[in-house]
Amino acid sequence: MKKRFLLQTLALAALAASTSGVMAQEKFKIGLVLPMTGQQATTGRQIEAAARLYMAQHGDTVAGKKIELIVKDDTSLPDQTRRLAQELIVNDKVNVLAGMGITPSAMAVAPLATQSKTPLVVMAAATSSITEASPYIVRTSFTLPQASVALADWAPKNGIKKVVTLVSDYGPGIDAEKFFKERLTFNGGQVIEQLRVPLRNPDFAPFLQKVRDAKPDALFVFVPSGAGAAVMKQFLERGMDKAGIKLIGTGDVTDDDQLNDMGDGALGVVTSHHYSAAHPSALNKKFVESFSAANKGLRPNFMAVGGYDGMRVIYEALRATKGQGGGEALLGAMKGQIFESPRGKMFIDAQTRDVVQDIYLRKVEKKDGQLFNVEFDVIKDVKDPGKVKFLLFVCFFLSLGEGGGGGQPCQRPQP
Repeated sequence: MKKRFLLQTLALAALAASTSGVMAQEKFKIGLVLPMTGQQATTGRQIEAAARLYMAQHGDTVAGKKIELIVKDDTSLPDQTRRLAQELIVNDKVNVLAGMGITPSAMAVAPLATQSKTPLVVMAAATSSITEASPYIVRTSFTLPQASVALADWAPKNGIKKVVTLVSDYGPGIDAEKFFKERLTFNGGQVIEQLRVPLRNPDFAPFLQKVRDAKPDALFVFVPSGAGAAVMKQFLERGMDKAGIKLIGTGDVTDDDQLNDMGDGALGVVTSHHYSAAHPSALNKKFVESFSAANKGLRPNFMAVGGYDGMRVIYEALRATKGQGGGEALLGAMKGQIFESPRGKMFIDAQTRDVVQDIYLRKVEKKDGQLFNVEFDVIKDVKDPGKVKFLLFVCFFLSLGEGGGGGQPCQRPQP
């Protein structure tokens, strides 16, 4: 009897120890939904590679939780994104959703994040209003207004007064067009024509002919990651540079992933963006070297840094909560994070859950036989201008007070 009791006790102890070990290694699942095939496949390739690099550098266990990355290909179809996100929440029981290659995908998943109280870390999509679609969205990429306004400030000071805008016809493109035009007009410039190209299967040729006929000082372009090379090729084929029309745009048009393939015709193109592979910080040099070594020489682009920093935000939130708590606790720990990124200093605004970061003016130059976006100026700590306008409106309304006047005046948020 004593022997049987002792064996039972040992068995229970072993079971308890085994259970304790399982609990200590309980999985923390990140559902990464990205376009891995189709028109935006480069976005998915860059973000997944960056996420895996972050895990390789920082380990796959945080606060006693084993990190599991589940990657799903949505081919940039919002209905597919929604279905995959729902499966990840219900079947895989993910702790965090992430990725979102384009705005319609992020918008399709936003209600699911709200209903399930699952933090959604947007690593790519860049329409201003995305973080307003769900209180569970945190963004680590950028917004098109951030990049567009900086370029609209630079252009008139450098002889560019008359501009035609050419953008992809969906949320980010409309944001880029709107904020660039508003700021350029404010600065004394003029947008003489606004052109919008279909997002899927775009043909830039007829639009570029219109630009040539309009004879502006410059063409301002926004296209999603992966489409910049096609714009550059057709711009040069039509001799628009020789006709005296400058090409300017947000950094998507001179995407680091494709820049070398564009050839010397891209030299001198000025863009504004939050990241360049040529950013001269020690942290970025290490990031570029590690990313390239892990991915057969592939150069990281702005999508990669959005994925890399998104993983950092998730890891640090899990660490801050000591591996405990659900979506609310994780979300709270994501807000207000301040850190040094390969792009430079950045933080997650605790109020808007959106990224605040430096925006750089860059010119395409040749270094060591390769083309790079070389930074020549910087605007520090740029908040999304769309959010600034919204906050100013709310602030003005509140300042009126209940009686329609006499409330405390608001201070303008920092740009």
